[in-house]
Formats: sequence, structure tokens, C-alpha cells
Amino acid sequence: MRAMPPSAALGQLMPHAPAATAGAPPASGHSPVTAVESRWRVAARNVFPFIVVGGIWETVARLGLFPRRLFPPLEEIASAFVSMTISGVLPHHAIQSLLRLTAGFALAALVGIALGIAMGRSRRAEDVFLPLVSIAAPIPGIAYAPIFMLWFGLGEMPAILLVGFVSSFAVIINTWTGVKAVKQIWVRSAQAMGADNRRLFWHVIVPGALPYILTGLRLGLAQAWRILVVIELLAAVPFGLGWLIFGAREFLNTDVMLAGVAVIGMIGLVLEKQVFQRLEDYTVVRWGMVTT
Repeated sequence: MRAMPPSAALGQLMPHAPAATAGAPPASGHSPVTAVESRWRVAARNVFPFIVVGGIWETVARLGLFPRRLFPPLEEIASAFVSMTISGVLPHHAIQSLLRLTAGFALAALVGIALGIAMGRSRRAEDVFLPLVSIAAPIPGIAYAPIFMLWFGLGEMPAILLVGFVSSFAVIINTWTGVKAVKQIWVRSAQAMGADNRRLFWHVIVPGALPYILTGLRLGLAQAWRILVVIELLAAVPFGLGWLIFGAREFLNTDVMLAGVAVIGMIGLVLEKQVFQRLEDYTVVRWGMVTT
């Protein structure tokens, strides 16, 4: 059942406002020229930080403050990126890491959202799980790696489970906070209008907590990437961006290492823009709960 903003859910039980008359002025909008200029302005604003960082990097590399092999210029990094992409090496490693990331993060999202909602709605669940989450969340993910490898051996299983375990804490805490932050006036108003527990949950609790849930998913994804890069080396998995980066370090192939790091950043940017931002625009932004 598709969730809707709390205000819309409450409005279902209230008389609808009269429709706009035919002579009413149309909603204000942007002209095509203004829209194009706005898109160019947004693109320039997004590109500008990369230009600044790239310029600083290139300046430091050209000044020779560090050995060229340890601090290569951008052209060498780009050359390594292009050559490994054409040969298929970089896409192969990226796909392997993405599969592990998707499996582990999906597990974290399912368990984290369910547990966070349970903690926010049930005082008993909160009393049981909140102390455990509060103790386990601050521990660095790498500290859990030896335990998971002893329990589940080497290979894919400990990598996926550890990614899911470590990244779930951000999802749990933010979901729990979001459910607790839902305005009680929304809840009481919906109950007064006859909403049962099912409609109250889907039309008030979930939409009200959704901004926090999306924040938890963003933070959880960042933690998933951090622990995945490390566990791909420790768990002896075949291939992956972490495996590539640590392997290149052994031979001082800094350009290869940085190309792998760049791919991680690109994947994160694509997920942010194409998944999280679109989901946010489709829900909480359209509902007027947050502004862009």
C-alpha cells in the first residue's frame, strides 16, 4: 500500500476544497529559457568542487612535493582508469563489489527499518534492543571482521553479512528516531477521524518518519562501502574494488588505487542522484515535508 503524507491522510476524512475556477490564473512556472539557465547553474554548481579539487591535486603533483609514483598527476590516473575500463578489469571488479554491496545493504535496510519501526512503536522492543544497538553501533566495523570470519569462514558469506550488520545500525537508529519524532497531533487527529492501526501506520507513521529513514539509508550505504573495501581483502574474496585497491598497494600502483577509489565515488554519486534523490523527490519533497 503506497504511503502518503500525513496531511493528505488526514485530509481524506475532511471535505475537499472547491476546485479552482476556470478564470483563475495558472500556477506560476518557469519559462523554457529560465529552466535551461537553472539547469546549467545547477550543473556548474555540482562540477565546480571537482574542478577545485582537481586543480589542487594537479598543482601538488606538478610541484613534486611527493614522489610521482606515490602522487601521480590526473592524466596518469585517467590513463589507468581508461585502460582498465577498456580491458574489462575495472568493470569486473566493480560488478563484484556492487553485488556484495547490494546483498548486504538490502539485508541492512530490511532488518534496520523493521527493527527501527518496532523500537519506535513498542516500548518493550525499545527497552530490549536500544541498549544492544547503543553498545554495538560505536564499535568499528573492522573489529567485527575476525569474528564473522571465524563464524562463517572465508569468501562471500562473511563479507555480505558483515556489510549488512555494520550498515544496519545507522538505519535502525534513524528509523527509530523518525518514528519517535512523528507529531502526536497527527496521530491523535487520525485516530479521532476513525483511522485504524493499519491506516495509521501506512498513512501517518511511515510518511512522517520517511525523511529520517532516507537519512539512515544514506548513512548506512556509506558505512557499507567502508567496511566492504576492507572485508574484500580480509575475507579472501575473489575480485572486488577493495581487492583491487589493496592489491595495487603491494606494487605501489597508486594510479590503479586511485582509479578504484574514483569508481567507488562514482557509484556512490550515481546511487545518491538516481536512487535516493529520486525517491526523496517522489515522496517527502513532493509532499512538502522537506525542501530542496
